[in-house]
Amino acid sequence: MGVAVKLYEQLAEAVDDQTRIRLLAEAIGQLERIWPSADEIPQRHDLREMELRLQKEIEIVRKEIEIVRGENKDMELRLQKEIEGVRKEIKDLELRLQKEIEIVRKEIKDLELRLSKEIKQVELQVQEARIEIKATEASLRMAIHRQTLWVVGAVGTVVGLIRVLEWLLP
Repeated sequence: MGVAVKLYEQLAEAVDDQTRIRLLAEAIGQLERIWPSADEIPQRHDLREMELRLQKEIEIVRKEIEIVRGENKDMELRLQKEIEGVRKEIKDLELRLQKEIEIVRKEIKDLELRLSKEIKQVELQVQEARIEIKATEASLRMAIHRQTLWVVGAVGTVVGLIRVLEWLLP
């Protein structure tokens, strides 16, 4: 918001003259800080001297530009030759890279085929291992069942012997 609009709104909202005078003084203070002082503003003769100095400098720069333009043309020709050499090198490099990419693609395809075969072999081994695990699990269950029967039978026998001994030994 500009200083004038802000001042207008503040003056419209002010309730007494003293507040309005203070607002005007603050606005003038802000403008004094923004505006240059009289000794900071250049005079006509200062501007004329500056203009003459700038014109001389412009002429010197123009001459330097002409010299640089001549040098730039030579440099431009050298750079064009170098650019053409680099372009040729890039084309050669592109051809070599395309050949290498084709070789790598073939190697990747071969690797994919070999890996898919190995994966199938591993899957078969995993299936065989699962079958073996299930068979082992079944035989272990049977063995545990037999041992449980044997232990129960042995405990029953011991209990029976204890009762026989109790009966025999009053």
